[in-house]
Amino acid sequence: MAAARASLGRILPESSILFLCDMQEKLRDKVLYFPQIVSMAARMLKVARLLDVPVLLTEQYPQGLGPTVPELGAQGLQAVSKTCFSMVPPLQQELDRRPQLRSVLLCGIETQGCILHTALDLLDRGLQVHVAVDACSSRSETNRLVALDRMRQSGVFLSTSEVLILQLVKDSAHPQFKEIQKIIKEPVPDIGLLSFFQGKNNPLLLDSRP
Repeated sequence: MAAARASLGRILPESSILFLCDMQEKLRDKVLYFPQIVSMAARMLKVARLLDVPVLLTEQYPQGLGPTVPELGAQGLQAVSKTCFSMVPPLQQELDRRPQLRSVLLCGIETQGCILHTALDLLDRGLQVHVAVDACSSRSETNRLVALDRMRQSGVFLSTSEVLILQLVKDSAHPQFKEIQKIIKEPVPDIGLLSFFQGKNNPLLLDSRP
């Protein structure tokens, strides 16, 4: 029964954490939909702060790729530098000191690199992983779509930012709901994934069609 409940992918603020992965200056002009995915990750960060969900931020080789972009709104967070693709090794101590942790909400870039490696490492630790697909991207659309499907095959929950936000808040009577409602009422940008969920132009499906 416990295993069945776990497979539902429910998330609670008190047992969740938000990972923000490598949204850095030098990637601004290289990653598809960069402004859009950063804006959605910024929404996740605002809600995490309102609900007291802890947040961890990384930067991939900042000497070369620069600092985190200011529009993410992560001022006040201490970015952890890394060279490995996964966020897990440099954040190991932070994870170890949170025995109540059950779910990781994951945003950032690139989907086929640091996001995929992080997700698999978290699954290895027995954690549920929820990727906000509207807050992740890559330089290549093919790599992005294949990586999303690869993660889904491995047991990652693919969601949107709003799906995750509403799961966290749960009730319109929540004392922070009015503030959160203002955030989710902002227009949602196109991030190019409708074809993935409709099965059109999905590189994994093209060869299987009659």
